[in-house]
Amino acid sequence: MGDIEAPDSNRPRQTVLLSVLPSKEFASSRKGMLLIAEVALSFVSFVCFAASKAAAFVTVPLLEFLAALFLLFAYSTKFNERFKGFLWPLMDFMRCVTASIIFFIISIIAVSRYLDGSSKAAGVFGFIATIVFALDFYLIFNELANFLKQGGESNDEPSRQQDEFSDSDSD
Repeated sequence: MGDIEAPDSNRPRQTVLLSVLPSKEFASSRKGMLLIAEVALSFVSFVCFAASKAAAFVTVPLLEFLAALFLLFAYSTKFNERFKGFLWPLMDFMRCVTASIIFFIISIIAVSRYLDGSSKAAGVFGFIATIVFALDFYLIFNELANFLKQGGESNDEPSRQQDEFSDSDSD
């Protein structure tokens, strides 16, 4: 009777946590794995830049971390399907292109100009993030090109169509 928390009080907390995390289907998809890698690499790069002498570059990984985290949340909870006015694939494409270019530039500067270990680590993680962002924008570009070749006949987003084609190919 004197217990503040009942033994079953952990259940609502677990459901809230599970509702925030991406679903297994999305996390195991190609887009989900790329977004999780982008979030993780941007965060590690942010921490390394914050601890280094190249702390002036800390803004880029932070903004990319927040943008990738938002899109991870939007895609995993199907938030993007509720707002048809946004061009989600185009927005994602532009985010990936700018992120890969800017990460590449600040990584070159961090590795070549600063001598401390955390700047070098930030540069290395920035180069890895550049590769992941470049791979993501290449895949998005291919999906958009296929969508435009078809004449944009469907109301589905290009990423949804690509998933349907890959599912039918595996049968």
